[in-house]
Amino acid sequence: MRALPPGARGYILCAVLAAFACVTPALTDSGTPWTAVSLLAALYLGCELVKVCPPPGCRVPEGIGSFFPVVLAAVFLLPPAAAALVALPGGLAGTVVQRPARVRRVWHGAQQAVAAWVAGQAYGLLRGPATLGGGPSAGSGPPGGPADFPCVLLPATAAAVAFCLVLTALDGGILATAERRPAATAWRGLAASALAPHCVHGLAGLMTAVMWRSPYGPPAALLVLLPMYISCWVFAQYHRERTAHQATIRALVQAVDIKDRYTRGHSERVGQASAMIARELGMTEDRLETVRIAGILHDVGKLGVPTRLLRKDGPLTPQERRIIELHPEYGHEMVRGIGFLGEARSAILHHHERVDGSGYPYGLTGEQIPVLARVVAVADAFDAMTSTRSYSRARPVPVALAELERCAGAQFDPSMVRALVDAIGRTGWHPVVTSDEDLQVIPARAAAPGQGQGPGHGQGQGPAALAGLPDQGSRPLAPAPPPPPGKVPAVPGPAGGSGPDADGAGAGG
Repeated sequence: MRALPPGARGYILCAVLAAFACVTPALTDSGTPWTAVSLLAALYLGCELVKVCPPPGCRVPEGIGSFFPVVLAAVFLLPPAAAALVALPGGLAGTVVQRPARVRRVWHGAQQAVAAWVAGQAYGLLRGPATLGGGPSAGSGPPGGPADFPCVLLPATAAAVAFCLVLTALDGGILATAERRPAATAWRGLAASALAPHCVHGLAGLMTAVMWRSPYGPPAALLVLLPMYISCWVFAQYHRERTAHQATIRALVQAVDIKDRYTRGHSERVGQASAMIARELGMTEDRLETVRIAGILHDVGKLGVPTRLLRKDGPLTPQERRIIELHPEYGHEMVRGIGFLGEARSAILHHHERVDGSGYPYGLTGEQIPVLARVVAVADAFDAMTSTRSYSRARPVPVALAELERCAGAQFDPSMVRALVDAIGRTGWHPVVTSDEDLQVIPARAAAPGQGQGPGHGQGQGPAALAGLPDQGSRPLAPAPPPPPGKVPAVPGPAGGSGPDADGAGAGG
């Protein structure tokens, strides 16, 4: 407590005194329904203790919060002071991960008790007990008549909203006093993010209260709460896994950006353009997310390419080019064990294939190329031509789209190109903000078309060369020598290509 600022100590003390004032009437009133209070308080306390001391073999998902449906059921069933008393033990026993733990537990208990009391007052003012049935002391008397639907929804919703607002108001106050955040920002966004979950908790609490007041009594209400609590665990576990997936993707992209500084931010923009194409094609939300991830991770195999090649100032030798062309296979090997990527793995492996069969690593043609790979190939080339690099100026979006249309049917799937053109024509191209602005210094030799020199960059001739596209009048590369026995063949770049097929030259970054 001494480590807290004086303002925070005073604030917590006021909350504790307010909580004491809220629960005192229940302690002194002879009419308090102690059976219902004890049962609900024990249930809420048990839900919190399971997180602190999980059963053997069980792991508590990170991010699972307090099980407020029990507290809100108490708000609907009991007088306000008794509802505050139900919230107190569970709040005191809640999970605390930061010090001072004792002060934080006291704070949580006081905060929830005050919020439950205010919610009970709002529920009573709107005649909630009468709509639920059984009178104001519904927890102690015999079951009343059936609940008055839909009239009971209004006071129940108001109580849940009041509960949420008090919790977030008190949270903002502790942020302002303990962490000395500005008052203008301490409460910003707290209520908006918490309102929907608390309303869902309110509906669950109302269902529990209705079952409690039914002829089946408290056992039926407890059976209703059990699957709800399991659902909370499952959702928290899903949220935890999703957060881990996003962290994995972010770490891989940051590693690529650090290694290949010339294409910083390229991955996120390719993911954005890939999602635009997928949405235009009518893909489902799940598959749309998969293609976005494929776009973000398409160049992860560059982690296996020597840094000196990625940062080379000048044209690549044929041998160096063949090394860079192995990056799709490197990337596929890197993510093979990441199960949640699913179909995105095939896009990482095949995003440099061409519909005419001149791409790499396997020279697939047309429909042999996975759909997501064809999407990423178009998005990759588009961002390469429209992004300013240290060795090339960005081309206007119409010029880049025209170049894609020119190469549709040879390098790109025409339907993917058409989808990107239609999507940009309708919504425009608003790339995600990246740190590319740090790399906007253009060498004088890069100002003129056809003189671009960059990492792994051959002499280009206009926007087509920037994207690794077949450009008219350019010389074909020498064919690669036969691969050693047992090695996967590295198909040479496209005939007429003047850079390493979009790597280092733009498309694919």
